Amino acid sequence: MVANSQGATGPMTIGTLSRGTGVAVKMLRAYEDLGLIYSLGRSEGNYRLFGEEALWCVGVVAMLRDLGLTLVEIAELTDAYLRDTERPGGPQLAAVLAAVRARTKAHVAVLTERLDRIAAFEETFADELAGQADFKALDPTSRTRTA
Repeated sequence: MVANSQGATGPMTIGTLSRGTGVAVKMLRAYEDLGLIYSLGRSEGNYRLFGEEALWCVGVVAMLRDLGLTLVEIAELTDAYLRDTERPGGPQLAAVLAAVRARTKAHVAVLTERLDRIAAFEETFADELAGQADFKALDPTSRTRTA
């Protein structure tokens, strides 16, 4: 909650929530549309209103995004969390984290292969990269222009 001019606390608008969390208003709207943020509804002027709980929600979403979860994965976890209050959410989160770990390892493998290709290119074209030779000499059309 934020203090108004009289010092009392009240609901936050989406702009205030954005300033308090550092998350863009557009992203907060997406979070709300996915059901990731507790909302107080709308004001008479149709402004989205949020309580202090929304700060916690945004923090959880940010933490899960930082771990590599997609918004779809977070929304599925949130839906299960809110729908099935009797079952602990830890095992489902653990399964999603295992999938994120596998996805991340696959991405790391792709990036490692790219680094290997860069190293091979640098080795093959060391003279060109050092300015001791010119890539133009390798261009088949450059020979016809000089002949």
